[in-house]
Amino acid sequence: MKLFLRSVALMVISAMLVCACSQPKQVESDVGKPVRIILVGDSTMATRSGYGDALCQRFKPDVTCLNLAKGGRSSGSYRAEGSWEVVQKLIASNAQFSQTLVLIQFGHNDQPGKPGRSTDLATEFPVNMAGYVEELQAAGAHAVLLTPLTRRSFKGAQLQNDLRPWAEASIKVATSKHVTLIDLNAISYKAVQAMGEAEADTLAMAPPPAVLPVATTDLSKIEKAGAAKSAFDRTHLGGKGAAYFSSMVLKELLIVAPVLQSHVNAETR
Repeated sequence: MKLFLRSVALMVISAMLVCACSQPKQVESDVGKPVRIILVGDSTMATRSGYGDALCQRFKPDVTCLNLAKGGRSSGSYRAEGSWEVVQKLIASNAQFSQTLVLIQFGHNDQPGKPGRSTDLATEFPVNMAGYVEELQAAGAHAVLLTPLTRRSFKGAQLQNDLRPWAEASIKVATSKHVTLIDLNAISYKAVQAMGEAEADTLAMAPPPAVLPVATTDLSKIEKAGAAKSAFDRTHLGGKGAAYFSSMVLKELLIVAPVLQSHVNAETR
């Protein structure tokens, strides 16, 4: 009888060990550490003119969300001016966080006609984007590429989308580097096309004037370098636009990064 009981006890202990080993282990060094999100991009993401701050506000305090996007910057000028160096110094302290996600969105100011900012679509833009991804991967951070937010300029009933080539270039970089991508250009284009010009104009920084200026194809005269001024245009965002597109970005971000689900303020979803 004693031998039988001893055999049963050994079998139970063995089963418990197998069960314990099969469970996923939480890395102890990550327990209790906050998640960090860093936003890198242009004015459509930046403070006061984009959706970035509104996106950060949708997360609980246990998420460190930093909006480092800047108006008028391209994939080239953001690095050239030293802004990317700031990001690199931040991710050097990556061990303080359970994980760091860096959302990168460029394209608006990479287009031709913007001296000191524009980049060549074939030879410079994809190289710049790939460089950001490679450096983040080397530092142990997670890159999330976003294609550029649509402009809201219509011709008749049709929304224009001259940013699509830059979106396609970002998609190719994400595919080749095996990183997460949100095709914000396609999603936002579809939404703005569906709402129409009148409703889309309510997303701007200011109401449209009674008489709109004659349309121009010189993009350098439309989007000045630096922070956007509080005037009507069909690129930058007011409070309503920031809320609308930050909700859109959050929805897509939770799909590609479900680990963030528990870190979102329920009332801001």
